[in-house]
Amino acid sequence: METGIAVFRGKEIRRTLHNNEWWFSVADVGAVLTDSADPGAYWRKLKQRLKKEGSEVVTFCHGLKLMAPDGKMRITDCANTEGIFRIIQSIPSPKAEPFKRWLAKVGYER
Repeated sequence: METGIAVFRGKEIRRTLHNNEWWFSVADVGAVLTDSADPGAYWRKLKQRLKKEGSEVVTFCHGLKLMAPDGKMRITDCANTEGIFRIIQSIPSPKAEPFKRWLAKVGYER
């Protein structure tokens, strides 16, 4: 399994190659867009809200192993490029448009 880091405006977003496409850490994307002090908690809360609203966005997420800050491989909610675009729509952020342009470029590169 190929994993790596993509960088958006100096912030790291973990990603892994799964089924021959890049999958990105949803919490890392949330951290970039919201500057949240606890991106994992932000994503858990957003995921709860989306499920309650009946949104299908959460079904696009899979638990994939990515390197955690402690150096261990841990199951992390990830989404492919299409899923990340859908999640971005649920996060109010002035960084959303530049991030979408960046994602369109790095999400499909090999």
